[in-house]
Amino acid sequence: MKLGAKAALAAAAAAAAAVPIALTAPSAAADHARQDKIQHVLLISVDGMHQSDLAWYVANHPNSELAKLADGGQEYTNNHTSDPSDSDPGGTALMTGGDPKVTGIYYDDEYSHGVFPPGTTNCSGPVPGGNVIYDSPDDKLPAVPDLLNNGSGNTFPSFDEGGSIYPGGIDTDPGKIMNLSPHPQSGLNPATYPVDPTTCKPIQPWDFVGVNTIFQVIHSAGMRTAFAEKHAIYSSFNGPGSNGMSIDDFFGPEIDSQAVEPNGVPYPVDGAWTADNAATKQYDSYKVQAVINWIDGHEHSGKGPKVGTPAIYGMNFQTVSTAEKLKSSPAVLIGPNAQGKYTEGPSLPGGYLAQNGVQVPGPLLQSALDYVNASLQRMANAIQAAGETDSTAIILTAKHGQSPLNNGQLQRIDDGPIISGVNAAWAAAHPGSPTLVVQEADDDGLLWWLSNRSQQAAEFVKNYLWTHTAPAVNYAGQTITVQHSGLRRIFAAHQSAQFFGVPNSDPHHPDVFGIAQVGTIYTTGSKIAEHGGDNAGDHDTPLVVYAPTNVRPGQFDQSVETTQVAPTVLALLGLDPNQLQAVREEGTKVLPGIRGH
Repeated sequence: MKLGAKAALAAAAAAAAAVPIALTAPSAAADHARQDKIQHVLLISVDGMHQSDLAWYVANHPNSELAKLADGGQEYTNNHTSDPSDSDPGGTALMTGGDPKVTGIYYDDEYSHGVFPPGTTNCSGPVPGGNVIYDSPDDKLPAVPDLLNNGSGNTFPSFDEGGSIYPGGIDTDPGKIMNLSPHPQSGLNPATYPVDPTTCKPIQPWDFVGVNTIFQVIHSAGMRTAFAEKHAIYSSFNGPGSNGMSIDDFFGPEIDSQAVEPNGVPYPVDGAWTADNAATKQYDSYKVQAVINWIDGHEHSGKGPKVGTPAIYGMNFQTVSTAEKLKSSPAVLIGPNAQGKYTEGPSLPGGYLAQNGVQVPGPLLQSALDYVNASLQRMANAIQAAGETDSTAIILTAKHGQSPLNNGQLQRIDDGPIISGVNAAWAAAHPGSPTLVVQEADDDGLLWWLSNRSQQAAEFVKNYLWTHTAPAVNYAGQTITVQHSGLRRIFAAHQSAQFFGVPNSDPHHPDVFGIAQVGTIYTTGSKIAEHGGDNAGDHDTPLVVYAPTNVRPGQFDQSVETTQVAPTVLALLGLDPNQLQAVREEGTKVLPGIRGH
């Protein structure tokens, strides 16, 4: 996978230290007694969470739900995400068992040299390449005017993607989002998708994925499937050839839509659900409720006849991620008062702070972890009430981490002038040539696609990046000078292909890939952390499998990867992991210490 291959809730508990449990193999008799028990897998991704966050929380909250999962399950303390560590390749890795080398998913806003650009209707001639952007711009209502009517000119994608619940995308009652269709991709606009050179038709997001998914295998076995994510476009997890229907109930409220308080009043921050941590908690609470409704045997809305708890279901949390990114934010929404109005609590500092020489969660992040813990407790209570404790496995992980953890390392760089500089230098050396950099995905790493795929062109870019400094803004707001455009290592053309384990002719991989210096974030904004890169903070995430009837408690400290979650899910459900194409192509293994049926 790595080089060369690939409403506010709170919880509190007393402080103490967790005692690690040694990993031991179950006896044959115990193994036999535990077979044929798991009928449901609850898969949770706490986006942005690090293994160090889990260890800190368990040590300081030994009676918490997180501690119960970690101490009572198999905890993999040396887990790593896919690379790049972005949400789309990270989530796709969890669902397929594959890295970008087989999934073809490198970022949610990427490029492929093997497609025609969106909107193409005549596919004759050479394939020119085009943007592959499976993200909120794909919504049918991508530009709803600011609900504050303050003349800001801000626009947001609709909460319900296509106006099925809120006509024109005007959200005056966010709670109604629970009525979203179980197939919300109906609110997406195929005209924004890349075009297949063979059919000259837009490529549906699930068909761009290069290998099948756990949802296809489980659905084909006659079992019910469900999942909740931050974009409807992540219905890509349905997998190729599924027609978007292998996930029976996909709940995808758009996180980039404008944040609205429960009474229909937009949050004062005048931004998306990610711009305010209290708002992110409210947003995540809708997905938590969907999970509770699934456990109760309903569809995500909680309405209609019971259809049974899905065999695979789960969600991603965004609350930890925004608590790491925001320099400060309110943590709670208070209310309503007698007049039905809400107020926010005090603003807390985001990210991490130094304690005895160690970076530990700061106040906002502690609140976010409390919220996640309380939400997991709700789910555990619902599982117990449904009589499914012994038949449910819980997998807790994160599809990406976040970097930096140390505010002193922060250096925010505007990559716009860097891209313009490269293009200008190339044009000066090659008059009349096309613009060189045709697409970028820069967060805390650098992925560039070029119009000229030659080694010479990529080396030109590599040399420019390495020999140029860049101005950056540190945590204190001071402008500093950063060497090597903020990077510490650069891979050009065949070097990039080798990094990801693909031939240089592969159409999807970035032509130039840069590993950022720890602390580099390419942004003009105020965020203090980001993901997508290849530093430890980006990919060192937790991984716990809790299944008392199938898994002995213990800690496993050898290296594992989030790709191993997919075959583990199938093994727990008694299905053959080799039904996953990525398992066969990459040799992805079931996690150690896990026994299926």
